This record gives sequence, C-alpha cells and structure tokens, in this order.
Amino acid sequence: MLQKLRKILIPIVVIGLIAFLGFSLTQKPQAPNINFVTLQGKTIPLSSLQGKMVLVNFWATDCPGCIEEMPELINTYQQYKDKGFEVVAVAMPYDKLQQIITYSQNNALPFPVAHDSQGEAAEKFSDVRVTPTSFIIDKQGRITQKLIGVLDFAALRQLLNRELGVAG
Repeated sequence: MLQKLRKILIPIVVIGLIAFLGFSLTQKPQAPNINFVTLQGKTIPLSSLQGKMVLVNFWATDCPGCIEEMPELINTYQQYKDKGFEVVAVAMPYDKLQQIITYSQNNALPFPVAHDSQGEAAEKFSDVRVTPTSFIIDKQGRITQKLIGVLDFAALRQLLNRELGVAG
C-alpha cells in the first residue's frame, strides 16, 4: 500500500513543484512605490502612471551612452506619448543639479526629468549603478524589462506597437 502511494504521490509532488517554479519565473515584479520629483518641483507618483507603458531611464549628463540615446528617446517619446507611453528620466545622485537643468533646457527634453539626489530611486530600482539603465513597466505597473546600456529603439518601438495596439 505504501509503495503504491509513493508511486502516485512522488509524480504529483514533482509536477506541482515544476508548475510552481514555472509560475514563479513568469511573474513580473511590481515596480517600486516611489514618487519622482521633477526639476520643476512636480511630484509624480509612479503608481499614477499605471495604465500606461512607462520607461524609467537612469542617466547622467557625463554618460556618453546616455547622451547618445537621448535624441532617439525624445523621438520615441514624441511618437508614442499620445498613445499611452510615458518616459521618466532620472538623473543619478552624483550629477550636479545645474548640469541636469542646463542639459534638459538645451535639449528641450519633453518628458519629466527628476534628480535622484539622495539615490532613493536608484536603490529601489534594484540598486542602479550603471548608466544608462532603463526599466520598462507595463500597464499593470510590473517591471517587464531591465535594460543596461544604450536602448535598442527598434525593439522598443516593436514592444510599444504590440502593447499599445499601434499599427507598426
């Protein structure tokens, strides 16, 4: 009797563990509960952007990759902002506020720019230390991708077209 029970229970337990593991690996973590304060002093709770696709971009004024990707980030934002896409550019704590303001004005950054002066945002987003680092957050407020380095804008546009129902 015990032998028959083992033959039945062991496969059930193994199948259950595999199902649990598969489920766990497909679950995307919730984006942190954080408020961004823009250079203009406006507070933007990340949770207020739920229902949109959001790209949180950690950058610095002295980062060559960040500067390289900024014009294409501006173009992508302009193309998709009215379709449910938001960008929040978060300058790193070591960046000087005046440099961020000057860069933002000189390049007419059209999306919200925040200075992570205390490093709170970088810490909450899995301790960001390298720039550029971007996080893509889905409409449900879950982090779907963490991207280190200059963005692949063709892939980003493909994702936005699919998620926002835009004909591409």
